[in-house]
Amino acid sequence: MAEILKGKAVVGQSGGPTAVINQSLVGVIQEAVGHSQITGLLGARHGVRGIIKGDFIDLSKVSGKTLEDVAVTPSSALGSTRDKPDEEYCRKMFEVFKQNDVRYFFYIGGNDSADTANITNQLAVQSGYELRVFHIPKTIDNDLRVTDHCPGYGSAARFVASAVMGDDLDNRSLPGIKIDVIMGRHAGFLTAASVLARTREGAGPHLIYVPEVSFDEDKFAADVDRVMKKYNRCVVVVSEGIHFADGTAVTTKIAKIDEVDGHGNVQLSGTGALGDYLSTLVKAKLGQKLRVRADTFGYLQRSFPGFYSEVDAREARMVGRAAVKCAVQQNVDGSVAMRRTGEGAKYAVETFVTELTSVARQTKSLDAKYIVDGNDIADSYRDYVAPLVGQLPTTGYLF
Repeated sequence: MAEILKGKAVVGQSGGPTAVINQSLVGVIQEAVGHSQITGLLGARHGVRGIIKGDFIDLSKVSGKTLEDVAVTPSSALGSTRDKPDEEYCRKMFEVFKQNDVRYFFYIGGNDSADTANITNQLAVQSGYELRVFHIPKTIDNDLRVTDHCPGYGSAARFVASAVMGDDLDNRSLPGIKIDVIMGRHAGFLTAASVLARTREGAGPHLIYVPEVSFDEDKFAADVDRVMKKYNRCVVVVSEGIHFADGTAVTTKIAKIDEVDGHGNVQLSGTGALGDYLSTLVKAKLGQKLRVRADTFGYLQRSFPGFYSEVDAREARMVGRAAVKCAVQQNVDGSVAMRRTGEGAKYAVETFVTELTSVARQTKSLDAKYIVDGNDIADSYRDYVAPLVGQLPTTGYLF
């Protein structure tokens, strides 16, 4: 094993915020201050953009009380960024690291953040500069490879399941057709979590559509019609990224959307176009007099205060601590991942290190075994998602 490095550490946050991303940040801070090899801890404001500008916060001076307050606060305490660095961008970051004697870099984010960490690590190796680089997983989409699940997903899934449960109760009181649009450009994990809202026979969501299967307008209308005839109401949950058979996202095809994010992706969550389109479609095919409503959950599902999953919060802090321990004690680079060591009431996980290249840029999709007839999620998905979400609100009925 090589000699353990001594120098400053930089930590940053990237991509869409979550309800527990600050738990990972606090985990890094708490663990880092306990290692003498880390001579200073700098927080990069707005991720890689802050590194380029040398815009840092001295995190070693933050009080324990403030840290615990930050930990339970949603969104990114250091600020985030949608910048997607290429090699030249990372080279500028690397120069800042060398100028400040930074020997540890911890980056909290999704697969693009892992790619940034990987490029930076390669530059360090090529130049012979000793730098330990760790990616710390975060995404409500739950689409990072290798790891069983991602910090941030459990809390967002808890919000979605509870919101859909409430929407179903609302729909039960005033029957009609309700359509809820959930985040998920390419992966349907978050939308699939709505299956937890089914608390009894006949409860919604009655139909669930994810981007892993092609969307067909005629089949959709027929599905809604079938449910209406059975229950005289229908609650539908749809991923924002559903697409037609030719691969075109429904939202892209039905609306003139010029807005794109920093990665060049069409903006999906900031518009109600998909919900409006599906509502119009249902009325056109099944009858204009039908009571049809739609909501786009949008950004509410990722930074809703006071409603995080305790398991998610605990694991988010755990992966932050694990990154520092592995970097300092094992003197390695990589991405922190989790594997299950227990199920059900005995649910438990352990962390391990995977190569940065196994996470960078790549994503995973919802397993086909959980998708039923292209319009539903198998009840078996509960076994996977329920431990991550925790106890949901209870409901009572008179009839």
